[in-house]
Amino acid sequence: MTTPGSAASGAVAAVDLGATSGRVMIGRVGPGLLALEPVARFANGPVERGDGWHWDFDALFGHVVTGLADAVAAEPGVAGIGIDSWAVDYGLLRDGALLAEPFHYRDERTAEGVASVHARVPFADLYQRNGLQHLPFNTLYQFAAEARLDEAETALLIPDLVAHLLTGERIAERTNASTTGLLDVRTGEWDLPLAERLGIPAHILPPLVDPGTRVGALTPAVARRIGAPLEVVTVGSHDTASAVVAVPLSSPNAAYISCGTWGLVGLELDAPIVTDAAREANFTNELGVDGRVRFLHNVTGLWLISETVRAWEQEDGAPVNLPDLLAAAARTDAPAVVFDANDPSLSAPGDMPGRIAAVLRAAGGAVPEGRAAFARVIVESIAAAFADAVRTAGYLADREVDSIHIVGGGALNELLCQATADRSGLPVLAGPVEATALGNVLVQARAHGWFGTDAPLETLRAAVAAAFRPRRHTPR
Repeated sequence: MTTPGSAASGAVAAVDLGATSGRVMIGRVGPGLLALEPVARFANGPVERGDGWHWDFDALFGHVVTGLADAVAAEPGVAGIGIDSWAVDYGLLRDGALLAEPFHYRDERTAEGVASVHARVPFADLYQRNGLQHLPFNTLYQFAAEARLDEAETALLIPDLVAHLLTGERIAERTNASTTGLLDVRTGEWDLPLAERLGIPAHILPPLVDPGTRVGALTPAVARRIGAPLEVVTVGSHDTASAVVAVPLSSPNAAYISCGTWGLVGLELDAPIVTDAAREANFTNELGVDGRVRFLHNVTGLWLISETVRAWEQEDGAPVNLPDLLAAAARTDAPAVVFDANDPSLSAPGDMPGRIAAVLRAAGGAVPEGRAAFARVIVESIAAAFADAVRTAGYLADREVDSIHIVGGGALNELLCQATADRSGLPVLAGPVEATALGNVLVQARAHGWFGTDAPLETLRAAVAAAFRPRRHTPR
């Protein structure tokens, strides 16, 4: 096994697809080197069709191919491609073509699927089998509401669907498959008896592979469009799985928060926890890279700030400078009362300031005067939810949590990081911001032998810590 200081070097392309935007980045790895270069960014989001909300997948794939061509033009030595995206959504294939545009996970049909599944298998039984918190858009609920399921030869999750269109291969990468609700939480294999009970045809579930698997070379037609005969390598294709790879965990008892629109708050474990207490706390057990378990809870994150700012911008008819707003918020007093950041009334877009004010009043708090004070109560409420989730994770896992790492966009929010430290009583280590893309790059680099193919996650994380030193926030 090589060490980071003596590793070989090279460059790879990371395709990172989010629910609102996507990007292609070049990752460069070598002795003392770990760097990212953005080469393409493009919008993504739901489109309304006659039968509901979908993803414009043709446009998304076109952006991916164009971005990869840009990456090859910028770095002709790119050695391969890794793909990560949001979870749960899929495309159905028959005769090599999509039966329809993939549905968006927020489409209303999922409610019908939940009722259908729970009528056959109660949620408590499901949790024992798949270890997943209840989210109404998990793939098994979508499958239960899918009118064309019986027509399909294969169902591919979004990153696997992109890989298929690039290479022609059909696989299911395991970390993302673990979000479907159809993976056995103990074995990491498809739960075929559960699929049968739910009327899901077993043949649509493709072969499972682990992160770091060489999927195959680009088809000749795609290679011509991109400009090089590259190879696709699986990474932690669920974006949170890739992000956790790049969390430079300071100890085995450190918690992590992958913070963007959502805050994914949890611990990295060796085995799942499927106790009644974990189920009642709505903690999930998803697979990570190298068979690790991501034991985590979804907390509403920067969505509350971004939607509030959007409402103010509509009111003003002009942009709001977020860094200036947060700096002003840091100069205001911390609120005496915070609100429940996970209140269901705050999940939809539209008039976020008004709805937050209503939730705050219901909690017995006063609505702050002025935008800076209002932003402060939002940040403090998110931080309080983060701190509570960290305490619950430690209790459920019987771990004495000693620090919290915040990665993703939330790592840039110094007020949020300090408030999380203050409310948890634990040091917060902020960064890297681009954790998802870094995790994608690192798993590819290991597969290419640049860290040694048997290098543990700790070796990859050491490279992250050296290249992107976290900022420490000490509780006050």
